Amino acid sequence: MFESLSSKFGNAFSSLRSRGKISPSDIENTCLEVRTALLESDVALPVVDSFIERIRSKSLDALPNLQSGTNQAQAIFEIVNSELVEILGGSARRVRFAKTAPTVIMLAGLQGAGKTTLAGKLAKFYSEQGNTPLLVASDLQRPNAVNQLQVVGESVGVPVFAPEPGNGVGNPVKVAEQSLAYAKSKLYNMVIVDTAGRLGVDAELMQQAIDIRNAVKPDEILFVVDAMMGQDAVRTAKAFEDGVGFDGVVLTKLDGDARGGAALSIAKLTGKPIMFSSTGEKLTDFDIFYPDRMASRILGMGDVATLAEQAKKVFDGDATAKLEEKFARGDDFTLSDFLEQLEAMSKMGSMSKLLGMLPGAGAMKKQIENFDESEIIRTKSIVQSMTPLEREDPKVLNGSRRARIALGAGRKVQDVNSLVDKFTAAQKMMRQMRKGGGVPPAMAQSMGMPAGMGAGISGHQHGGQKVQQPAKKKSKSGNPAKRAAQEQG
Repeated sequence: MFESLSSKFGNAFSSLRSRGKISPSDIENTCLEVRTALLESDVALPVVDSFIERIRSKSLDALPNLQSGTNQAQAIFEIVNSELVEILGGSARRVRFAKTAPTVIMLAGLQGAGKTTLAGKLAKFYSEQGNTPLLVASDLQRPNAVNQLQVVGESVGVPVFAPEPGNGVGNPVKVAEQSLAYAKSKLYNMVIVDTAGRLGVDAELMQQAIDIRNAVKPDEILFVVDAMMGQDAVRTAKAFEDGVGFDGVVLTKLDGDARGGAALSIAKLTGKPIMFSSTGEKLTDFDIFYPDRMASRILGMGDVATLAEQAKKVFDGDATAKLEEKFARGDDFTLSDFLEQLEAMSKMGSMSKLLGMLPGAGAMKKQIENFDESEIIRTKSIVQSMTPLEREDPKVLNGSRRARIALGAGRKVQDVNSLVDKFTAAQKMMRQMRKGGGVPPAMAQSMGMPAGMGAGISGHQHGGQKVQQPAKKKSKSGNPAKRAAQEQG
């Protein structure tokens, strides 16, 4: 997302940081680089000119007040960040719920923007928050549009109101109107209306959207637009604004190498907020659009807040608490614990996306792009091929056991050896972290790290008293007979 723009911003500020003491000419050069980066990213010229003028003016005004010993480049960077947040809309805007249910959300946009899939994502998002949405199939023109919405609805567990078969049959306005009475009778508190699109803006498309709007009187009209359209997205948005009107924007396909022009132009030129963003094909690749978080990602500072929220959704709070208690007792992090963490991380999405949210991800662009997602699956298969005893105590993994595990996982013995070696090294690191403090548990949990990695037990003062270090456990033999004798006494 915004890789090209982020890279160019990074180069501009890297050059500025190397200056030490910054002069007005340095600011002018930086503004020129930023301007070029924005134009190459297909940001609208009026938006670019206004943005550059503000950061130039504010930077020059701030320069005389910056002490020579301070990080002047960082001060300029913060000005740019603030203005970028403003361009993107300032603050997140949530859906306004109707005083009397159901809340009606109408989706509008061109064909191919992803409205139908977006309808499913939106329904899933709000159903997980305790709402009861109803999807409405009012796109009766596009082939198989009704069937597609039914499939999407089934996959997210949300009912679909589809009294007409579509494929050119039926009255979309009547379907939308009937859906309200149906929703009220079945006590659904949210209605999401999927509408027809066209390959381009035309009178028929606009009139149908207007008629549906007048029939259902939606609480929110969301304009759905492909983020990769660049300037065309802005022109289309203006056409819809002048026609049917809309209350907010949803950017789709942000997972592509979008130049970013749409996101940085639409909110400013239409005066309408970007409310949601879709970042992939999966129905979970969807979230509220936070201007400050997006600005942070564009400027290479990552998006730790979103990463933490995603981690919170998938990591079981009780399981995490038990794991922290386990570490507090001095018990080791086991391969069973490791497998649980891997399963949870898999639910968060691709590792490439997760790594891309970390600060400084731009510097690891090539490594992130080349990350082998299937490595996670291969690792899980090796651990799943182990017995409970082997997961709890890797020391029992002799040659024959490793050969059996490799065969069961469809891997080589060398792969098993590599995993065990890395895991053993990680265990040692976590023991050391526990002795010396380490990352606070809350932070570790929020970042999706294994809870034990942030146990931070010994070496910290708690309530004015030093927490007692857990007693060192005797090592257990890898020989099953000797191990049994040890356990008996």
